[in-house]
Amino acid sequence: MTLNPLAFPKGVKLVCELCQKPAFVQCTQCRVTYYCCVEHQRADWLGIHEKICNNLIMLRQPTPFLPSEEERQKRESFMLVKKKQMIDLTRTTGQKLLFEGKHEQAVPAAMQSLRFAIDVHGIASIELVPSYLILGEASIGLGRLSQAEEYLAQAEWTVLKTPDVSSAMKSRLHRNLGLLYAAKGDFPEALRQLADDIYHASEEYGPDDIRTSGGYFHMANVFFRQGKRDVADSLYRQVTDIWHSHLDRIVKSRTRTPATPRGVGPGAIEKEEEEEEGLDEAQEAEAIQVLNSIYDMREHQSNRRSQDLVSVCHALAMLCFLLHDIKKAKEFGRKAVVASENNPDDNFSRNIVEFMKVCERIK
Repeated sequence: MTLNPLAFPKGVKLVCELCQKPAFVQCTQCRVTYYCCVEHQRADWLGIHEKICNNLIMLRQPTPFLPSEEERQKRESFMLVKKKQMIDLTRTTGQKLLFEGKHEQAVPAAMQSLRFAIDVHGIASIELVPSYLILGEASIGLGRLSQAEEYLAQAEWTVLKTPDVSSAMKSRLHRNLGLLYAAKGDFPEALRQLADDIYHASEEYGPDDIRTSGGYFHMANVFFRQGKRDVADSLYRQVTDIWHSHLDRIVKSRTRTPATPRGVGPGAIEKEEEEEEGLDEAQEAEAIQVLNSIYDMREHQSNRRSQDLVSVCHALAMLCFLLHDIKKAKEFGRKAVVASENNPDDNFSRNIVEFMKVCERIK
């Protein structure tokens, strides 16, 4: 990140990327992004600009003169693809930052995703809702509940006026509303919204999908805050089981001996690679946040079941393995082995031992 004070040509008005106030600082790398102060430049750089700086040069420069209609259409199609890629990148980054607890940094990413979504889809499109939800959740994390209400009201209005909204979109909206009511201390309404989140997520993905598990996790947190520890405990167990099964499938897929491809040529291998499960950046951050939170609770729980600690330790070991942190994978794996000594499930214990053997083969 570098500083370049602006000397405005007469009649040129530039505005800050974050607050839309008059700008006095320019990014010297892309030279198409402006800020009112160094603080806003730094905030944008940390939140999203570092990732998209070079892309903005092409996207924000004036359209060059193209002599033929065919060339103009090709450029428009190319630019549309790039803008859609930017929507995905900025939203994934914003969601990742939220899971990491970096609510202030998530705001610039969400704002960029909103701008690109408006440019591609228009001001009233349902495609803007994910960006409003990230902005709403960031505001909740920052304690700006009135601002969060405004973003979520905009998202809810857009969902209500749009026919055939996907269950996935409804799920995300209800989850954010649940977080808002929980932050306001209205636990009954928070639980109602989270129940709706789980219902819609189950319709879209199934009840045992990681994209549904977030609803269970937040519901468990609400019950925990109410002192209803048994209900919370059961929901935390369900979240752990969902993530454990998902991570176990990925680890086994990546460590199994490759099958002999059928047919001629690389087609069979490519097809197998396309079907392999994985985690995007936001899902990785969610897994880290959720599983570490449950692990911290289990470790200090006096009346826990041994299986509960085994499951979350093994899940964290597999997550670290997938994140290429073999040292931590072995550390959590050893904790799972120790905890499993009093566990009657021999198949589960063997699964952990086999996983540890895989870790030991990696130097």
